[in-house]
Amino acid sequence: MRAIFARAVQAQQERERPAPVPTGALTLAELKSIGQEVGIPPELVARAARELDGSGSATIVRRLAGLPIGVGRTVELGRRLTDEEWERLVTELRVTFDARGTVRQEGGLRQWSNGNLQVFLEPSAPGHRLRLRTIKGNALGLIQLGGVFLIGSAVATLALAVAGRLGERAVGPVIMALAGVAAIVLAVIRLPGWARERSRQMELIAARASELSD
Repeated sequence: MRAIFARAVQAQQERERPAPVPTGALTLAELKSIGQEVGIPPELVARAARELDGSGSATIVRRLAGLPIGVGRTVELGRRLTDEEWERLVTELRVTFDARGTVRQEGGLRQWSNGNLQVFLEPSAPGHRLRLRTIKGNALGLIQLGGVFLIGSAVATLALAVAGRLGERAVGPVIMALAGVAAIVLAVIRLPGWARERSRQMELIAARASELSD
């Protein structure tokens, strides 16, 4: 409980700590009420509680050889969103990611997707769980293409060396190797900025979904 209020105070950018409160199991409504008494908005208390309840709401970055190729985030909303709230969330998704996307529903599972970017609203024990995930598909393609060029360059170089003609036709393997390196470097340069932007966007959506469920 103290950790929840500490996180809420931090979100409000206040340094003072809340007044001591009784220990023991308290409901979220009771925590919000106590927070209001010390000047902490209820939505900050609710958000702090979700961040500390082990729901894994932090952004998770998937890496390949140290490079951020995928970003994901999962948020426990605490209750079920209504149809109207889901529609409002879809609007937020379209504005935030600047994409119309496609909306689908299968039973209790709702989905909004745009290419590799996928957002799921799925049933969970406390209500609904929002799951966001994406992967930088074209960066993976560039890295794979670069690897193919490098391997091809190595094979061609070996073949020419065995045939004793490396000095005559070395330009081809060199150009192929340079093309491979260029493709990999291009992907490496783009990935960090892309991952930061996607993380920021997912954080905005997570915050908006939390506000809707408060």
